[in-house]
Amino acid sequence: MGAASLRVGLLGAAGIAPAAMIAPARRRGDVELVAVASRRRAFEFAERHRIRTAYPRYEDLLADNSIELVYVALPPSEHARWTMAALEAGKHVLCEKPMAMNASEASAVLAAAERTGKRAFEAFHDYYHPLQAWIRDFLASGALGAPVSVKATFNGAIPFDPASIRHVPELGGGALMDLGCYPVHWVRTLLGEPRVTHASAARNPLGADLWIEALAEFDGGVHGVVSASMEPGVTLESSLTVVGETGTLHVDNLVFPARGHSIRIERDGVTHISTVAGLDTYDHQLAAVIDALRSGKSLATEGTDYVNNMAAIDAIYAAAGIR
Repeated sequence: MGAASLRVGLLGAAGIAPAAMIAPARRRGDVELVAVASRRRAFEFAERHRIRTAYPRYEDLLADNSIELVYVALPPSEHARWTMAALEAGKHVLCEKPMAMNASEASAVLAAAERTGKRAFEAFHDYYHPLQAWIRDFLASGALGAPVSVKATFNGAIPFDPASIRHVPELGGGALMDLGCYPVHWVRTLLGEPRVTHASAARNPLGADLWIEALAEFDGGVHGVVSASMEPGVTLESSLTVVGETGTLHVDNLVFPARGHSIRIERDGVTHISTVAGLDTYDHQLAAVIDALRSGKSLATEGTDYVNNMAAIDAIYAAAGIR
């Protein structure tokens, strides 16, 4: 890809698309939103968001040779299928998290990317904000000594609605798939692959997990807790706590740090509070994807990363007796 505008097609007229792709693209001068495909809302969505082409079938968008990158924002049960279809059609893909329903599907996506020579990125937008780079650098510096334990949480009330994909297990609903995939990604990024030792959960009337908590161990004897809840009334929280030999790090609002976050470091009885400057996470993510496509360098949220993230999710569900 040269320095010309990146031409993007939206697969699905999803509620997340305006914040995750349309607004960041419009804030840049090197991205062009070419088309949107939706089985029910394509034309209305295209008109509202000033996208010039609307397709009533996903296949029509994939056949559009002007499109270079496809943004997939369909139910999780459709992620792997349409990501692979886009790759086979010669497109790069930015797919909303989670990449697939399980590690087997994620492995099939990776195989398709390797076979076609096209790129498939999982949309963990939070990873690309400077806050997470700061966390990675701070812990790698040894400022807290060796890690002893980690706790990672993402809670957000999502009232039960049997018609909502976020509550239907067959469509990829549930607290772990919808919210918990983020803290799973945080602990994996910082400490390596977890060995899940125990998990518990409560289910909604359709069988999807309403809340879930997993215990895990990491190399070096580090103990971890990963949890997520979409229970009614639960307080919105996306937090990370790392206890080291010589101090503790606590970070609030890792998912949307541009809306306000805090870093608290406690060492030797002294507390330091700070923040890290940055744009909206989706702006950083789109910038990273564009740079990767132009430079050829790999990103942290592609390849084996999304396979391993799904493997960790599979292990948590297995330990909790779900699926």
